[in-house]
Amino acid sequence: MNWLLVVAGAVVGAPLRFLTDRFVQARHDSVLPWGTFTVNAAGSLVLGLLTGAVAAGAAGPHLQLLLGTGLCGALTTYSTFSYETLRLAADRARGYAALNVAMSLVAGLAAAFAGVALGHALLS
Repeated sequence: MNWLLVVAGAVVGAPLRFLTDRFVQARHDSVLPWGTFTVNAAGSLVLGLLTGAVAAGAAGPHLQLLLGTGLCGALTTYSTFSYETLRLAADRARGYAALNVAMSLVAGLAAAFAGVALGHALLS
């Protein structure tokens, strides 16, 4: 049963990642991978909200599997982030590669912390 929850979340998360990436990237004329940045920050926020909801007792393990493991696991992408960063460095855009790493790290952590705080505030 648990694996079905993960699969159901992933069935939504993977296409959402692809569509969001294409939508965002098509609107930016930049070498920076804004689509990947967006899905990773959004996934961090959702996972933070879920973590806050679990801590407040408003969500349980089934929702964690569906949204945390399934949806967020398929929505976010560390491998694409790594590949795009390496591609920037290989294309001699090392400043953009470093900027991508710094922005992604700061935005992901900030979104996760904000999600946890928001989850606590809304559900406590």
